[in-house]
Amino acid sequence: MSDSEYEAPGKTIPPFFQEDRVDLYFLNTREVLAAEGLDPTVTVEVFPNRSGLLCGIAEVLDHLDQVPGLEVWALPEGATMSRKETVLRLRAPYSRFGIYETALLGTLAHSSGWATAAQACVEAAAGRAVISFGGRHVHPAVSDRMEYAALVGGCAGCATPAGAALYGQKATGTMPHAMMLIFGDTVAGVQAFDRHMPASVRRVVLVDTFKDEAEESLRVARALGERLWGVRLDTPSERGGVTPGLVHEVRARLDQAGYPGVKIFVSGGLHPDRIRAFAASGCPVDGFGVGSAISGAPPIDFTADIKEIEGRAVAKRGRMPGITQNPRLEKVR
Repeated sequence: MSDSEYEAPGKTIPPFFQEDRVDLYFLNTREVLAAEGLDPTVTVEVFPNRSGLLCGIAEVLDHLDQVPGLEVWALPEGATMSRKETVLRLRAPYSRFGIYETALLGTLAHSSGWATAAQACVEAAAGRAVISFGGRHVHPAVSDRMEYAALVGGCAGCATPAGAALYGQKATGTMPHAMMLIFGDTVAGVQAFDRHMPASVRRVVLVDTFKDEAEESLRVARALGERLWGVRLDTPSERGGVTPGLVHEVRARLDQAGYPGVKIFVSGGLHPDRIRAFAASGCPVDGFGVGSAISGAPPIDFTADIKEIEGRAVAKRGRMPGITQNPRLEKVR
């Protein structure tokens, strides 16, 4: 694929195909092979260094669809994968796709790491909703891909419209602490929000900005009545964070005041162990907002190996020559 194919007016070269993002030794290899008149058909297999959830394969396949004459076998998006399991197999003359190894491995590495971390949070929540709030913890150039991966991992929603759109849904969000601080009072901010936001936007209110969370929950419940869908506890670490005891108190006070339908959401420094502790305690939490436990997840390293050259089995030392059989692979091209 040459850059000239993307130079039409209004068209930009996707990062996947930008040569200044390719490891230099692949560019050197292309130059040397071209000078030597070598361009064998090779079979390349891609595998992870640890188990997890495969994500980013849909994006990779979309890009590889632009490579002529490329045969492709792959596991589907969101599939579980084992350490060293072949998740992608490619076959074509090497010059057609060799330099894209950097981009495809990087795409799979980050996306799979995010999705696997999201899955761990979702499993810990034991049926309660998990919403991805991690866009603020990553570079905006990749925030949509991170949020998409979180949804692949099982999150019920994400905070950014760009990430939600990649997955075919709408973003989740209501009002931040900044709005409460500007209005100077939680109820005043909530009432303004209620006046101007369409009824389709759920009223979920942060109740930790100014007053005790239980007291503030009752204030906003009285102000909005049945229009209040839920409250969110985001107590900062300086105040000890959100605890199961605090959630139980808020639930009890809302129930006693006649608001049993108001849901309770928890956020702030959550990770699988904390989420699991809330769930195991029988805490009446309806959902969790998770940020850096997903967005800051370590990538899952992937490796690409040439396993055949012109049909002849090969491998670097320490690896088995020839194609690795995996009945789970599907031929997609």
